[in-house]
Amino acid sequence: MPPRGIWGKSGQATHTSVENWLNQSLSSRPDEETWIQRYLAAFGPATVKDIQVWSGLSGLSKTMEKLRPELVTFRDVQGNELFDLPDAPRPDGDTLSEARFLGEFDNILLSYADRSRILDDRYRSKVFTVNGIIRSTILIDGFVAGTLKLKHERGKAALNIDPFVKLSQKETDALVFEGTHLLRFAALEDCSQEVIINPI
Repeated sequence: MPPRGIWGKSGQATHTSVENWLNQSLSSRPDEETWIQRYLAAFGPATVKDIQVWSGLSGLSKTMEKLRPELVTFRDVQGNELFDLPDAPRPDGDTLSEARFLGEFDNILLSYADRSRILDDRYRSKVFTVNGIIRSTILIDGFVAGTLKLKHERGKAALNIDPFVKLSQKETDALVFEGTHLLRFAALEDCSQEVIINPI
């Protein structure tokens, strides 16, 4: 609870229940169909296994069959069936994605059984550490291409980017542009600010 978990603030850790925080009781029987649709709205298209990994629940095939008439289906390159909402945005496969940053423990890295759709297995150990930390990452064209760390000390704020791959000038410029906005948001105004892209 605040003041913990607030940007730039800290304090003694205090906890409460979800019921108390939301001032309402939790359902003893959550509506599987509703939360599956909410999952698909955020992370679809996805397999039944993806949904099970994200939710921690098993045996969702029966619920997915009930939902099937309300969903659209696809096959991925491995032949797995993917489910999605009919009106969900699905850009063409050749649509380029802007350079983006993901925070630590970002849900996009936790929401799929097969994370190769966003993270090459060669780089998994650089993002998922042995002690359970999931590092902040950069995305280049929708794929994890490095990690980042924000450092703030003695009137200086620096965003350090460690790419996994050689970056083009266009990609470098996009990361600097995005990083400059992140520093403006995260750092105190009276700091010097710098985006540093380290060599691979």
